[in-house]
Amino acid sequence: MKIAEVRALSDAELAAELERLERHLFDIRAQAVTEKLEDPSLLGKAKRDIAKIKTVRSERARGGPAGNG
Repeated sequence: MKIAEVRALSDAELAAELERLERHLFDIRAQAVTEKLEDPSLLGKAKRDIAKIKTVRSERARGGPAGNG
């Protein structure tokens, strides 16, 4: 998921996507523990997507994108 796609989502959509990704991350971690995870890169991708969503949410709470000053 690209940052432009994340910024295009509404606040409600961001909350829903964050919840979905956190559940997905939990599932991936469970698969990693049971050694059933086929693609270990999914773990990092999920973490990055969660970080992007949290970044956009905090930018909106502060009133704009970071780095404007």
